[in-house]
Amino acid sequence: MIPPPVLPACWTNLSNAPTAPLNAIMPVYCAYWNAFLMAAKRTDKVTLRDSKMSPNTGQNAVQLNAVSKSYQQGKIAVKALHQVSLTIPPGTFTAVMGASGSGKSTLLHLIGGLTTPSSGEVILFGQSIHDLDDNRLTRFRREQVGLIFQAFNLLPTMSALENVCLPLLIQGKPLREGRIQAAELLERVGLSSRASHRPDELSGGQQQRVAVARALINAAPLLLADEPTGNLDSKSGEEVLSLIASLVREQGRTVMMVTHDAKAAAHADQIIQLSDGQIIPDPSRDGRN
Repeated sequence: MIPPPVLPACWTNLSNAPTAPLNAIMPVYCAYWNAFLMAAKRTDKVTLRDSKMSPNTGQNAVQLNAVSKSYQQGKIAVKALHQVSLTIPPGTFTAVMGASGSGKSTLLHLIGGLTTPSSGEVILFGQSIHDLDDNRLTRFRREQVGLIFQAFNLLPTMSALENVCLPLLIQGKPLREGRIQAAELLERVGLSSRASHRPDELSGGQQQRVAVARALINAAPLLLADEPTGNLDSKSGEEVLSLIASLVREQGRTVMMVTHDAKAAAHADQIIQLSDGQIIPDPSRDGRN
């Protein structure tokens, strides 16, 4: 059975998705995935191409060279980012803060390869992502970048376990392998007892922990989190942030998180302030206090 297509990358944040078409296709999309998973359960194998691209661990995790991004709003050209340059070492936790409209999400989307800069260069683990054609960029993004969004973006008709193992099925991994890894990750985030529950049977904090587990299952060395606690109460938000911070300490992951919340940013090793499309490092913080 042919696996269903992946939703467009620009829809990974559902606020970018056209509402009417999305409402129309989601029931069909979820039903197709359910049928695909049932077929995979019978064969325990999914036949997709598997090609892993490994990062150059001797390089910075993230490097931006004079990156600018403009877009048209009617007849007006809006500059979202202007001549941004930065480097992020591997195994660090960076928080990006700034007012609404300062370009925080645009920055994250550029680093994640979800959009392209108007000028400048984005380099991940020594690989300029603009040297990759569409297919190679999609594969690189899928296997090297984990995305955590404020809106969770869990498929509503699938269990927590199925949502978590979905990225591995897309990569062509056998279902049995995916389910084992998903179960291990759900235990890691404290949700092993909720593996069979659908998203509407989980609290907001539990849904976000499922989303974190899903972002981890492809062993991506870079995690990008866009307001990961924005929809959570303070207790659930603290649990998710502690989990994300532990990934840096224990597994050497690199995390970049956009947030409005100074308490959330306090979990990071460094805080970068973004104002009017330009990044200004915060001189008052150098490492975790």
